[in-house]
Amino acid sequence: MLASALEAFRQTFSPLLRGMLLKSMALAALLLVVLAIALEAALTHFVHVPSYPWIETTLAIIAGFGLVFGIIYLMPAVSSLVAGLFLDDVAERVEKASYPMDPPGRPQPVLRSLFYALRFFGVVLAVNLAALLLLLVPGVNIIIFYVANAYLISREYFELAAMRYRTPEEARRLRQAHGVQVFVAGLLIAPILFVPILNLILPVFGTAFMVHFHRRIAPLPLLRDRDGALLIEGRAL
Repeated sequence: MLASALEAFRQTFSPLLRGMLLKSMALAALLLVVLAIALEAALTHFVHVPSYPWIETTLAIIAGFGLVFGIIYLMPAVSSLVAGLFLDDVAERVEKASYPMDPPGRPQPVLRSLFYALRFFGVVLAVNLAALLLLLVPGVNIIIFYVANAYLISREYFELAAMRYRTPEEARRLRQAHGVQVFVAGLLIAPILFVPILNLILPVFGTAFMVHFHRRIAPLPLLRDRDGALLIEGRAL
């Protein structure tokens, strides 16, 4: 597992994935800025304070720190959305570079990819907003944030990687059969969320990691084309 993480981290910054990394980081940063502006607008609209300069200055500082924490808590949801959009491109490059003798995975239909990306975005956003409400409980909120996102990230990225070779139902059953290992893999990914700027690599790193991890814990199933013919390296027998 650690070998998969190290290999994925190396590939994330290599020429193989550098272009995808820059694109995903730019999109993630843009989405975070939009969400931060929305949060600030919501605070301005719903919170009214007396117009004293020292109060406004104090609240501005507090709001600034609050937005930083808010962005950290929103990062998992944003990464889940970005990952859904870039997964097939990243996975295909990793598969070709690391497993050239194996049959390539099949990209997901656009609508299915969009559905899963939006579904995961909603789930992760809801969980992290709930964790954000626990900021007044020191320590507990960090633990909940870490454990919850380790589970959600591992579940999402593993199933997305597995679905390149399996149906969604098969990918889910495979993840459940290796639930502990998948969760531990998530524990290796989640610390990146706590590091500003570096956490922007999560969509690419998480995808590459789970492509390797999926290959290590489960043999590839026989792939068939739409007519039922067996495929070897993408060609029908």
